[in-house]
Amino acid sequence: MSTVIALETSDIRFPTSTSLDGSDAMNLDPDYSAAYVRIVTDAADDLEGHGFVFTIGRGNDVQVAAIQALADYVVGRNAEELLANMGATWREFVWDSQLRWLGPEKGVMHMAIGAVVNALWDLKAKRAGLPLWQLLGRMSPEELVELVDFRYLTDAITPEDALQILRAAEPGRAEREAQLLASGYPAYTTTPGWLGYSDEKLARLAREAVEQGFGMIKLKVGGNLEDDIRRMRLAREVVGPDIAIGTDANQRWGVDEAIEWMSHLAQFDVAWIEEPTNPDDLLAHAAIARGVAPIRVATGEHMANRVMFKQFLQADALQVLQIDATRVGGVNENIAILLLAAKFGVPVCPHAGGVGLCEAVQHLSMFDFVAVSGSNEGRVIEFVDHLHEHFVTPVVMQSGAYQAPTAPGAGTEMLAASRAEYEFAVGA
Repeated sequence: MSTVIALETSDIRFPTSTSLDGSDAMNLDPDYSAAYVRIVTDAADDLEGHGFVFTIGRGNDVQVAAIQALADYVVGRNAEELLANMGATWREFVWDSQLRWLGPEKGVMHMAIGAVVNALWDLKAKRAGLPLWQLLGRMSPEELVELVDFRYLTDAITPEDALQILRAAEPGRAEREAQLLASGYPAYTTTPGWLGYSDEKLARLAREAVEQGFGMIKLKVGGNLEDDIRRMRLAREVVGPDIAIGTDANQRWGVDEAIEWMSHLAQFDVAWIEEPTNPDDLLAHAAIARGVAPIRVATGEHMANRVMFKQFLQADALQVLQIDATRVGGVNENIAILLLAAKFGVPVCPHAGGVGLCEAVQHLSMFDFVAVSGSNEGRVIEFVDHLHEHFVTPVVMQSGAYQAPTAPGAGTEMLAASRAEYEFAVGA
């Protein structure tokens, strides 16, 4: 038996604003940051659980404080009991009436819960000696369903529906796991597309993306229409007709503006428009989806919980679903969202790129491929070539594909030296 003896937090910030990495129409000077949590036990194996919430600078201290406020929920607890039933552990956090009052199930507190839950999953996977995607992909359908909170979801998906989806995917699990280990999971890159980059840098990075084997790139749009038309034309000339180009407005527009703007960009064969408007506005997304078709609407990185995903799917307000590893309540809630996507037959193309997000979300897509949807057709994980060197098990890209991680854990552990150097107001 082991006991959780500490929940430690850190405010980690990287000065990416100096090079405009991550810049878009709404976020002009982001400093990629992580509100970081480390769960320590007294077990002889010295294994720890690591997790984080991604932010872009100011406010990271608020998120760290929210995570720290959860210390009493885990410190002093039996670690084996917490890890043995992660569904019950998740519900213990999320169903706490006083924590719910701060949401419910959204905002800073819900994201803090997600960070702690993800750190526990990291510890659980390390103790199992498996990468998280394999740990999840080898659980039985019944065990997976137990992880999910179906409250508020049963008008769209029931536990019986979920069991049917998971059981249908069971026969090919071993073959798909082998496929991932052999050839990885397809990716697209946003590296060329930051709004603050010059045309020369955009062209160079787009050309390099094609040379590296990526079948899709993404450009940020929404700052200036003439600039967007010029940048899209340049990108299309560089990558040619066979490479997909996605666009991302980062919540910039209202309904009419989104439809009008995209009518000018449609000539460049746009794969999707991402976050065209406020991420909470279900009806606006549905109207935009009708107005820009056949261009697809992609969204999800700022959706607060599984209930929002349910509603967007029910209303056909998105055609590409984008989960985020740290926005909702951790691994458990993302499993619920993956099941919803499978039920509605909508492809999942996760948001990543920010510090640690690529490392974390690859496990969820690979689990989805192995045990939920059973498909990676038309599905890609976002990739940005920033800050991976700060992680114990950084992502590995080959020929435009994420190579399946084999190290135990969830990929969320940052190097101790990097945490020390980039801790806000403390590190160098």
